[in-house]
Amino acid sequence: MYVDRPRVLLVDDEKEVADAYALRIEAVADVTVTYGGAEALSAVDESEPPDVVLLDRHMPERSGDEVLEELREYDMRTRIVMVTAIDPGLELLELPFDDYLCKPVDREDVRAVVDQQCQVLAYELLGQYFGIESKRAVIAAELPPERLEEHERFAALDERAAELRDRICRLLPDADELLSAFSGIEREAY
Repeated sequence: MYVDRPRVLLVDDEKEVADAYALRIEAVADVTVTYGGAEALSAVDESEPPDVVLLDRHMPERSGDEVLEELREYDMRTRIVMVTAIDPGLELLELPFDDYLCKPVDREDVRAVVDQQCQVLAYELLGQYFGIESKRAVIAAELPPERLEEHERFAALDERAAELRDRICRLLPDADELLSAFSGIEREAY
């Protein structure tokens, strides 16, 4: 895998299936396994979201479609892959998932989809980071440090930039070069 230890949430009501998929990726990912929709939703920490959710579509009580919709309402960036035996149909056009795998899925496909989705997530986060970092850099270049030291919103922006940078570097091993090039651009006024 290209990505180093992504955080993966695996959701399947069939314990044997969930455990088998977890075994396929646990050597290369930090995996949390849940056996139903409610358990999956309670396992999600928005402050440290999973990078990828592997979500079964057909589950009792709360379907994967319902879990998917609810996860998309959370304030977090994550990639969601439906992994299911349900034959896809036109109803998929309405579902906000990122990828769809039909069971059974072999070891290499599970690893590949996690890796691909982590890379996509890293690039999405890069865009967010660049927007935040450009604001932060311009303000820091124009205002004296003593004015910024106690400014709550600037401190929050600083903290968010650091969180994004850390997550991007974890998801995209060669990200340091991209981030350094961006930071090297002079942003002071003429």
